[in-house]
Amino acid sequence: MTESATYRTGLGTSDRDSITVLGHSLADELLGQVSFGELAYWLMAKRRPTPQQRTMFEAVLVALADHGFTPTAIAARVTLLSAPESIQGALAAGLLGGGDRFLGVTENAARFLHDALEGCDSLPGREDAWDELAVEVVSRARHEGRFVPGLGHPVHKDGDPRTPALFDLARRNDLFGPHLELFAAIGRAHPAVLGRRLPLNGAGACGAVLGDVGLPLGVARGVALLARCAGLLGHLAEELDDPIGNDIFMAVDRNVDYRPPPAH
Repeated sequence: MTESATYRTGLGTSDRDSITVLGHSLADELLGQVSFGELAYWLMAKRRPTPQQRTMFEAVLVALADHGFTPTAIAARVTLLSAPESIQGALAAGLLGGGDRFLGVTENAARFLHDALEGCDSLPGREDAWDELAVEVVSRARHEGRFVPGLGHPVHKDGDPRTPALFDLARRNDLFGPHLELFAAIGRAHPAVLGRRLPLNGAGACGAVLGDVGLPLGVARGVALLARCAGLLGHLAEELDDPIGNDIFMAVDRNVDYRPPPAH
């Protein structure tokens, strides 16, 4: 007789009378006692965040929730226009647009900073030493023809307002760690390498924060999508109440510059 297969998880389970999440009774120990942000961190890290880690993690969620009519929001709205019966389809359409240009920068920055720090024999102790490391990593990226994730923003040309706010909050919570130190140094040092000054964007700052609060690197983009999910739901709720999806569709449809291929 063969044994039944088993499937491991440390997250949640349920039986007829109870639901257990992370070893705690959902009904008796978690509901009303932990915030959603705290639980999300806990589920990903398999450990409960400190109050400071919770503050920074939830700040990242707030920072990435919405940025106006980005492609993700437009995709969600026009998908709802096309399939009004499918709120999940509209939400998914917006989330699927979380790539390297929008939202994915958070993961890319976290990976870039992690890889740079992994290559150090020891972490710098002074600001000028951090700047030297920043010059090295930006120079290497330029030599390899790669962008430095977290540098530049299509709208906030003179500075992303989220970045200094996240820096200040991290310092006040004693979580301005090596990822943020290197990211800040890149902001100071990159003009000497690139010959121009670019702002440190908020998505990149969020990636640095996620590195310093100790979340697994592989979920960084998922955190950005978790945050944007709230923003997209806001757009969809607004679309149901005050729709503009059809205006977007018709603006494109009525302004087509049709150029058929030449006849052969």
